[in-house]
Amino acid sequence: MTTDTELPPTPLNVAVVTLGCARNEVDSEELAGRLEAGGFVLVEDPEDADTVVVNTCGFVEAAKKDSVDTLLEAADLKESAGHGGKAQAVVAVGCLAERYGKDLAESLPEADAVLGFDDYPDIASKLRAIVGGETHHPHTPSDRRLLLPISPVERDASGISVPGHEAVAADVTDIGAGAPATGPRAVRRRLDAGPMAPLKLASGCDRRCTFCAIPSFRGSFVSRRPSDVVGEARWLATQGVKELFLVSENSTSYGKDLGDLRLLETMLPELSGIDGIERVRVSYLQPAETRPGLIEAIASTPGVVPYFDLSFQHASATVLRRMRRFGDPESFLGLLEQIRALAPLAGVRSNVIVGFPGETEEELATLCDFLVAARMDVTGVFGYSDEDGTEAAGFAEDLKLDEDEIRSRTEHVTALVEELNAQRAEERIGEEVVVLVESVDEEPDGAVVEGRAAHQGPEVDGTTILIGAEGARIGDLVTATVAGTDGVDLVARVKGATR
Repeated sequence: MTTDTELPPTPLNVAVVTLGCARNEVDSEELAGRLEAGGFVLVEDPEDADTVVVNTCGFVEAAKKDSVDTLLEAADLKESAGHGGKAQAVVAVGCLAERYGKDLAESLPEADAVLGFDDYPDIASKLRAIVGGETHHPHTPSDRRLLLPISPVERDASGISVPGHEAVAADVTDIGAGAPATGPRAVRRRLDAGPMAPLKLASGCDRRCTFCAIPSFRGSFVSRRPSDVVGEARWLATQGVKELFLVSENSTSYGKDLGDLRLLETMLPELSGIDGIERVRVSYLQPAETRPGLIEAIASTPGVVPYFDLSFQHASATVLRRMRRFGDPESFLGLLEQIRALAPLAGVRSNVIVGFPGETEEELATLCDFLVAARMDVTGVFGYSDEDGTEAAGFAEDLKLDEDEIRSRTEHVTALVEELNAQRAEERIGEEVVVLVESVDEEPDGAVVEGRAAHQGPEVDGTTILIGAEGARIGDLVTATVAGTDGVDLVARVKGATR
């Protein structure tokens, strides 16, 4: 019993701000679950928070800048606390924090703390101490690939912190609002009430692409146990989720460290069969690892959308070898032919890097010719830039293109793919699509209903506006016919619509 002089402490409000990819969204929701279990009250608006946790992205320079800018904005809230604001502490977590550690802390004194992945299991107590004025000493970054054995089947990640991989036993009662009464519970609290949720398959990567620093701070590839993935999927279904978006750094490697590279194929029917789940989408497939059995499972399993997120990165065999990747236009087009033989209307997206060190005009032309032949729905174009600690950053200077040339080539390829992607969208006019409704905005002329068709992945692949979908609600699946396009976005008419 508490007395008047022993009042319980006032709960602290916390806002979790997420930057970067869908994998980061999962990590943020794990942090939110841990913070809520530790007595924090989650709020959406940083202006209402006692402390702001920024889950940063450290992928490319633009993402790093966004992360730093967001931390500075949160720090401004702390400065205004004396003028009616609430913020008492700003904390950086995520990839940028893990990658740079103490260097980030020294260069960004506006942040009260920089926490690494090893701090995640004890995030609530650490955050409470930081708000209380204790100084947190940020970690010295190290290569997280060295934490586990080289051989995938010898890896046991139970002794290290791998964000997004935690699961707790059924007798734990204080994890995650709305958790099921029995069965395994996800250490996760949803921060977005939408009908789609990312679900982490694995973390880390064993590939050694010369342009990519992600494996060094995300670590070696580690699959989640199928029981944990399915258990979390069932929990997400209880939260109103209709679409599961399976994410990792390399989904085609799922199961290799568990002794069965075909685990994803066998797990997909189980995920799509969960009550309440309407569709399952797989992201980030490595072309060189995309086997026929996986193509068939994605293309033909009921409830799994025929959607292929293929990380081509380039098409020239010589550029790909300098990237430490594999492939050429013939093998890539053959892979697309296999996919479309099973699912002619499959969605296909990719990313490419332009201006990689040593890229000749002939190699650039090879990439452009491939893009024309590939007929992909969406292609992301990135201009090359050196990333700290990568092999490509150490390439001879005479191999590197100047910034103006990289910018010119990037603009050229971007213009090409915008035209190609718009043409591919126009090819879908007359096609019947099933759209997951994600927003309903009331306007004077009637509701604007918007969602995504099966070939459109979250955030980056365009959306579909529905005509004649009066009465539709968020989370509904609506069948319609494509009637028009705007770039990669579609306009589809529900049968019987008169306007």
